[in-house]
Amino acid sequence: MKKYCLTLDLRNDETLIEEYEAYHKTVWPEVVQAIRDSGIHGMEIFRFGNRLFMIMETEDTFSFERKAAMDAGNAKNREWEELMWKFQASVPGAKDGEKWVLMNCIFDLKEQKGLS
Repeated sequence: MKKYCLTLDLRNDETLIEEYEAYHKTVWPEVVQAIRDSGIHGMEIFRFGNRLFMIMETEDTFSFERKAAMDAGNAKNREWEELMWKFQASVPGAKDGEKWVLMNCIFDLKEQKGLS
């Protein structure tokens, strides 16, 4: 199993943030199925202010390129992503049009000496 952590900002507007969270309480079933079909087994999104942090746990064969291709071929998923862009803002340093940005792991307690 692989683990990925990603970040994204929301537009700094409390009304939009509340609406975004409401959508995520009842994510469209087709979107949930598309996430699972891409090889993602676990996904959590956390928020602080307008900053989001996502943890994804995937099968070993998961790739972002394969997921992007699957998403491009899924009309309902494209509709969801277009709707979500209303609420989202790229983090500083993201490429043009890039939403979720992959974060680098800089510390893992399991890798520290003397610990198991």
